[in-house]
Amino acid sequence: MLGVMVVTSQTKFCAFLLTLFAALVGAQSAWAQDYPTRPVTLIVPFPAGGGVDAMGRIVAERLTAALGRQVLVDNRGGVAGVIGTRAAAKAAPDGYTLAMSTSGTTSINPSLYADPGYDPGRDFVPIGLIAVTPIVVMTHPSFPAKTIAELIALARRDGKLDAGTAPPGTENYLAAELFRVMTGLDITIVTYKGTGPLTNDLLGGHIPVAFNTLAPALGNIEAGSLRAIAVASPVRWSLLPTVPTVSESGLPGFEVAVRYGLLAPAGTPRPIVERLSKELRAIMASDETRERFAAQGGEAKVSSPEEYAADIARETAKWRPLLKRLGLKVE
Repeated sequence: MLGVMVVTSQTKFCAFLLTLFAALVGAQSAWAQDYPTRPVTLIVPFPAGGGVDAMGRIVAERLTAALGRQVLVDNRGGVAGVIGTRAAAKAAPDGYTLAMSTSGTTSINPSLYADPGYDPGRDFVPIGLIAVTPIVVMTHPSFPAKTIAELIALARRDGKLDAGTAPPGTENYLAAELFRVMTGLDITIVTYKGTGPLTNDLLGGHIPVAFNTLAPALGNIEAGSLRAIAVASPVRWSLLPTVPTVSESGLPGFEVAVRYGLLAPAGTPRPIVERLSKELRAIMASDETRERFAAQGGEAKVSSPEEYAADIARETAKWRPLLKRLGLKVE
């Protein structure tokens, strides 16, 4: 008789747990249906005017229309995206704080910095990939070298080369480091807070060469106030069809691109993540958005949270060995 009573109690307890679980799931689903009820903040961990900012503002505008609530861009630049990404990692996981990400913030910084203050796998949940844009080797028009071969020859003749990049931890910076390793040149890498300030100094002739993204510089390249001499993509980029790749210019295998994505703090309810993912996929699949990203030098991408997580893992596996080989570490 006692055994029957124990079994019955266990059965009732299990039923209670199942009921509680169903209620929690139902509450989350209802919450997701009402979400958002107030403005959402999108942290862009780089200064205004740069490539990440340009991409982030397009996403914020399109998400505002899709969600029916304002998505506000919060630029928190500094330390190659570390400061803003760290702030996003510590935000409440309620769907009201999101973060623009790059392969630099998700796959480079965690290996480059001794303590960036966040762990992408632990502190974030992926929402989706947004776009990809290659690093472009560009110069001021007054710079005498017009090709990679001429650039290398000039640097060898002079014995040195100054090249501007975004901060350590960015794809721009690693592109310059990779270029230095593959060419054996004596390159002084001049770092800037973001691609916006880098582009301004390149325009002003204060730096002769830059490893830059297209977003802040495309209009100037088209106007002739900057010159693109090579693109670090596997094939020629559609927006710069006459500009050769670095690989075809004599450095085979030189491929570096910025991969933009959207993250939420870990613990964000799954129904909200799925809602954001659904809206983001629709946004990135639209012709209007694809055209706007193309105008910024980016190729729009559509992915699920799981696909973006796999993309982050691939980029991490790509960059970690190079960082170790170069002995790069920032305390």
